[in-house]
Amino acid sequence: DVQLVESGGGSVQAGGSLRLSCISSVDRHLSYCMAWFRQAPGKEREGVAAIHTGGGNSYYADSVKGRFTISQDDAKNTVFLQMNNLEPDDSAMYYCAADRIGCYSRTYAFVYEYTYWGQGTQVTVS
Repeated sequence: DVQLVESGGGSVQAGGSLRLSCISSVDRHLSYCMAWFRQAPGKEREGVAAIHTGGGNSYYADSVKGRFTISQDDAKNTVFLQMNNLEPDDSAMYYCAADRIGCYSRTYAFVYEYTYWGQGTQVTVS
């Protein structure tokens, strides 16, 4: 079973930055689509960014393009989400997700595409 553990959340002022980390137990010899989702109170879970561990293709929601960057460190089995120029609307619980699927621009943001989920890390922007 794949385990995902997020960290790096916190409280920042608008314009600030945070870097989220997702340490996973995925088999490094296999390719996964690794994604970040977020969910604010009363709202649906939203796909923010995704990266394919095999090919490195990455995808972003329009709301975060130019501000967020997803990356991976294969040696550490870790996926990062660098978040710059944060806005109050970015406040949410952020979740890491993974599955042995391809990452595609038309599907990476679908919650049902992913089998494995972390417990989340809270981001609050004031």
